[in-house]
Amino acid sequence: MTWFEQDVDTTIDQLQSDTKNGLSATEANNRLNKYGLNELVEKGTKSPWLILVDQLKDAMVIILIVAAIVSGFLGDFEDVIVILAIVILNAAIGFSQEYRAEQAIAALKKLAVPTVKVRRDGHLEEISARELVPGDIVLLEAGNLVPADGRLIESINLKVEEAALTGESEPVEKFIHPIDKAKLTIGDRKNMIFMGTVVTYGRGTAVITETGMKTELGNIAELIQGVEQEQTPLQRRLDDLGKKLAWVALAIVAVVMVTGFLFRDRNEALIDTLEVLFLTGISMAVAAVPEGLPAVVTITLALGSQRMLKRNALIRKLPAVETLGSVTVICSDKTGTLTENKMTVTVLDVTSHTETIETLRDAKGAIIDAELKPEKAPHHRAESLLLKAGALCNDAILQTEGGVERAIGDPTEGALVVAAAALGYRKEELDERWPRVDEIPFTSERKRMTTIHKVSAEVDDADAPWSASPYVAFTKGAVDSLLEISDRIWTGELNEFVPLDEAWRERILEGNARLAGEGERVLALAFRPLEKVEEERENNAILIGLVGMIDPPRPEVKTAVATAKAAGIRPIMITGDHPLTAQNIAKDLDITQTDENLTGYELGQMDVQRLEDYVEDISVYARVSPEHKLNIVEALQDKGHIVAMTGDGVNDAPALKRADIGVAMGITGTDVSKEAADMVLLDDNFATIVAAVEEGRKIFDNIRKFVKYTLSSNTGELIVMLIGPFLGMPLPLLPLQILWVNLVTDGLPGLALAVEDGERGIMKRSPFHPTESIFSRGLGKQILWIGFLMGLVSLGIGYIYWRQDPNGPWQTMVFTTLTLAQMGNALATRSNIDSIFKIGFFSNRLMLLAVTITFVLQMALIYVPFLQEFFNTEALSLTDLLIALATSTIVFVAVEISKLFKTSSD
Repeated sequence: MTWFEQDVDTTIDQLQSDTKNGLSATEANNRLNKYGLNELVEKGTKSPWLILVDQLKDAMVIILIVAAIVSGFLGDFEDVIVILAIVILNAAIGFSQEYRAEQAIAALKKLAVPTVKVRRDGHLEEISARELVPGDIVLLEAGNLVPADGRLIESINLKVEEAALTGESEPVEKFIHPIDKAKLTIGDRKNMIFMGTVVTYGRGTAVITETGMKTELGNIAELIQGVEQEQTPLQRRLDDLGKKLAWVALAIVAVVMVTGFLFRDRNEALIDTLEVLFLTGISMAVAAVPEGLPAVVTITLALGSQRMLKRNALIRKLPAVETLGSVTVICSDKTGTLTENKMTVTVLDVTSHTETIETLRDAKGAIIDAELKPEKAPHHRAESLLLKAGALCNDAILQTEGGVERAIGDPTEGALVVAAAALGYRKEELDERWPRVDEIPFTSERKRMTTIHKVSAEVDDADAPWSASPYVAFTKGAVDSLLEISDRIWTGELNEFVPLDEAWRERILEGNARLAGEGERVLALAFRPLEKVEEERENNAILIGLVGMIDPPRPEVKTAVATAKAAGIRPIMITGDHPLTAQNIAKDLDITQTDENLTGYELGQMDVQRLEDYVEDISVYARVSPEHKLNIVEALQDKGHIVAMTGDGVNDAPALKRADIGVAMGITGTDVSKEAADMVLLDDNFATIVAAVEEGRKIFDNIRKFVKYTLSSNTGELIVMLIGPFLGMPLPLLPLQILWVNLVTDGLPGLALAVEDGERGIMKRSPFHPTESIFSRGLGKQILWIGFLMGLVSLGIGYIYWRQDPNGPWQTMVFTTLTLAQMGNALATRSNIDSIFKIGFFSNRLMLLAVTITFVLQMALIYVPFLQEFFNTEALSLTDLLIALATSTIVFVAVEISKLFKTSSD
């Protein structure tokens, strides 16, 4: 039922209620049984045990569990402990994040109202809001939370802040007459009230039309609970990697068994040969699995979240850290994120002169002195009176908070007070010189407010462009409203008033249309000299001029938008504000340079499939509802985008949960939006999102570097083990040596790669497409050629030593050369495009420490007697050690030379 289209009497009849007496207790009880309690219901939430089990279903986790079982079978219990610790850590982090994601509905329920005043059986009662039913007559006053959705039947200057549902903080003026227009967005249904919003001014009476899950807030709860959690790009890539490695591991076991059987020593017992081959195959299969990858990923994400926190981005769900690096579209709210969320006077329009005011606040929000230029006397006098009238006909005040003066009160009135103060006219001083003695409050029917002031003896002619009258009335309001009551206009010359004829009216309406077309909110101001307070105040007024104000863009956002575009990321504005305002802000920030936009009404005519035809071209969406935001996100995702979505209201929660990255506002955001989000902006700033994207790219780069390093090293091990038997050699490495190389040489340097700085030009390349494999952009080829080179170099030196003396230290030479080659590979992998000599050996001290520790441990395996026996190594001569060291540098040199042929950080 479109209640906003119905008049009051029709609404009351259809709900079978009574404006005077309300419902009877019996009827209310019957309806409570029919419609249920007025509360939000949680549906389909996961139990904690089910959430925990889900954490163990990933392919990589299953492989790690199998690897732990195999390592236990081989007697390597240290490996078992390390692997199981990694599995438990990942499960704990995943459980924590998913469990918290289930709490969005709990936060939504906090918006429920405990008690409400209602008419029952002709009496005013205070009951639990849970007992409200459709047809109840509810009384509202300033400060009340609205308990359910309803149609207003009385409105006395009623204003309701609907930011929780619409995202716009400006209170909405309410009225009771029907609206003859179908499919209006929530923000335009000005004769309705909605559950979870706040009455900020006036009072009213409403008949309840919907309760519980049937309310707009309940609809949002349904949307939140209907959104299924998607895997992040990194989770999808790691899952894909895990499945591929599982097949590789099985293939390795098969190849080792077959080749070993074909090239076995015929003098050994078959059962002994098969046992050694099986253990070797299993060891190699375990070696092919980068057990350290989940730990390195977790640590990399955790360190990245700490760096993001320093840049005012609080990460609530760890995988979001990397997903930011893959973002292709940022859908941003306008108010407070792209703009300052401070209405600011920017234009003063008097007679034939228009003045633009520059910045009125500094970076911290403090009011700064401004000037009107050029200061032509008549114009300056008119502008001066325009500012004074705006500050005097005003209920906002300036208040110092934390050393910064802020306007307290209605945002529009606050903008007028700030503008006057910035230009030297402080409200408290004006109030002393022009004390208010009476007023006519603003009403939505008149669209204006008038205050009457006593003229102080201190006021000189420059301040008072009229003959010596003891009182003056100042009026501010909508332009058309003031044109109705004005018959003259002040030119700025003392006592010179021009008749407000048709030419002047046309000029004023043109100015109003021009400013409105630029997205400005326009007010007109007028005055009338009075001999007595009781005189008529709102007729034969003298128009002073127009004031244009807007919530201006944040100064740093334009640069952030340009950075995002250079990085291949498309910014989109989604707002509940007016299309003209949205379009002009978007143009100013270079989000779009066209006049194309879609409104909530147009979006309401489209399903997601049809919307997909528009989302690639439209960058501005205005007057949107929660369903529209959700549809926009889904349409973009269906087109293959990774979407970051910002929001602060309850209405944003479904889209925040559905987006790949939900970004809530830390200052203005509701608890509901924060619970549904992956990241919280502590400064509510769009530029912080772009900074977080840069950190996300660093993190994904570092994870790719670890994958490149560990898999190329593992490939080298496999080459050694697979080709050796074809050359007639015994197994070049023993199972325990393979596990040592895999655990120690992969682990320590891999962790060091987690703290590597970002690549040069990281924000000048396109983001990774969601369907791109983790091996894309040449990574797979690099892993193969580096691995082959590492394996051939290590096996080559071992083969030479084996041919010279089959009983010599050839196996230790293979083991040592391979380990040292991996250290060179780790150092060279630190950057994909720049030589380590350019970025500096000491720019990552953790890597130097890791390489040094690994080298010392390797030396201990060679030269400490009990370790020699345990790992079956032999002491190398100084010459042999230097040969192994020199040979291992071939891999380092080759990787460094390959960088000369790379042109980007891909």
